[in-house]
Amino acid sequence: MKLDLKLLSRIALWISIFGIIAFISDFGFFQNDFTQKLLDGFCFIVLGVGITSTFARYVENLGLIKRKVFVFDLLSICYTVWIYFMYLFLGVPFETDLLLENPIWVKIAVLFTFIREFSEVRFNYKRTLLNPAQLFVTSFLMIISIGTFLLMLPKATFEGISFIDALFTSTSAVCVTGLIVVDTGSYFTEFGQIIIVTLIQVGGLGILTFASYFSYFFKGGSTYENQLALSDITNSNKLGEVFSTLKYIILITFGVELFSGVLIYGSIQSGNFQSQYDQIFFSVFHAISAFCNAGFSTLSNSLYENGFKYNYFLQLTVILTFALGGLGFPIVSNISNYLKYRFRKLFSYGKNKVSYRPWALNLNSRITLITTLSISAIAFVIFFGLEYNNTLSEHQGFGKAVTALFGATTPRTAGFNTIDTASMLFPTTMMVFLLMWIGASPASTGGGIKTSTFAIATLNILSLAKGKTRIEVFRREIAEISVRRSFAIISLSLIVIGSGIMLISVFDSDKSLIDIAFECVSAYSTVGLSLGITADLSNVSKLIIIVIMFVGRVSMLTIIIAIFRKIKHKNYRYPTEEITIN
Repeated sequence: MKLDLKLLSRIALWISIFGIIAFISDFGFFQNDFTQKLLDGFCFIVLGVGITSTFARYVENLGLIKRKVFVFDLLSICYTVWIYFMYLFLGVPFETDLLLENPIWVKIAVLFTFIREFSEVRFNYKRTLLNPAQLFVTSFLMIISIGTFLLMLPKATFEGISFIDALFTSTSAVCVTGLIVVDTGSYFTEFGQIIIVTLIQVGGLGILTFASYFSYFFKGGSTYENQLALSDITNSNKLGEVFSTLKYIILITFGVELFSGVLIYGSIQSGNFQSQYDQIFFSVFHAISAFCNAGFSTLSNSLYENGFKYNYFLQLTVILTFALGGLGFPIVSNISNYLKYRFRKLFSYGKNKVSYRPWALNLNSRITLITTLSISAIAFVIFFGLEYNNTLSEHQGFGKAVTALFGATTPRTAGFNTIDTASMLFPTTMMVFLLMWIGASPASTGGGIKTSTFAIATLNILSLAKGKTRIEVFRREIAEISVRRSFAIISLSLIVIGSGIMLISVFDSDKSLIDIAFECVSAYSTVGLSLGITADLSNVSKLIIIVIMFVGRVSMLTIIIAIFRKIKHKNYRYPTEEITIN
């Protein structure tokens, strides 16, 4: 029976893989009546094999009923049986538009069948093959390649797209950058836009996050080697916290995106859309794009479009969304735990009084929050003062303040714009350069050198000025490895950005230096703001921007770690000698 079950699982896996191919073919290519019926019929075969495989697992091992995945499997089986009953026994026409009788739901059921069967495959990660850094980099390359292929499908665009533009768009989406060479709203079909927002979601969280958690959820466990690799990627302090960390990441992401989508939907006027579906799709697209700090928009001029640039509630919602995404999952989780602690402490008394917890808000959160709030406040004041009679002149009172706040926060990797970026004054543009370079917080969906890196560099300067040999803050000492990593990241960022500026100035010598520099910093920090030269770049320059976006997303330090082999720690030290610096 075990051998038969193993064979059945393999058959179900391969059938589901072909089901995904049919899924892509149905949505990506134009079909005639015969091929459409063939694809529709094959979908029912995939669902039938999938439900048989799932049922057989529980027959083989009744202990699986105790696992959380049993609820998912039960609902899947019921849903599949219902589909068979409706279409094959009651003869419901396949072209009906009723919600749960629409063919799209059959295709979605095929997608879930693939996820279920693929999650049953046991992957034993071995560090001898790929170290965690190499695995991380490879996963992004894989998703970018798949995204490029999907965007080149005939039904993804209205007029077709070149390979270089498809690669650029896919990289920009996966690396949550937002730089575009073609207009997202008018150039791509609804199918193409769904591909883009899916790439943004997967790129923002990382394919390894999704794959690892779903695999753990369906199988109920993971190998020790897999947990070690994921602990490096997720920065988990304890090996046992790896999957709880993944769960928090997924819950925070979808929770914030759902809340943001509802607020966005309630803040926009239905008159700006052709249908309620378009309004819902706009809300979902921008909620995901905002939280992932991608900056992609279905509007030609982003939020500067007529009908949206004076919608200040929408702008505040987007600010809140990309600010939470830019803080980083560990910070958001720590803030959530801190607020729970303060709430319980406030309403506890007597024997149930909650005892004092030192460092409920850890050092990492304190540094990140103080740095983020300080930078945002200073940038807001400067932006408001410089642009008051320039890009803010078309707004009044409260509108000026909201637009200035948006302009001060979006350069830190969000990428949306509510003003004409190319019309900013030169001093404002220079400030935006700095904001883009600093970027978001570590372990977030944003890029840049990160706020913690900037904070450590600033604290190091203050320590040197005071004659200290250590960096101390909040009665804690910053670890030497953190200081070394910070300055390595700063140096590498300048090398990558400088090299990009130099190369693009060679291949696009007609472009001004400030426009090229702005483009390169925006690409490296995965911001997405531009002074308007992206679409006009040559193919070689587009490739350079693609590389910069990729390097900025995965981190140049990660790439170097992936290339160089680690040496074993040796128990000796050479004599220390000081080098002349200045």
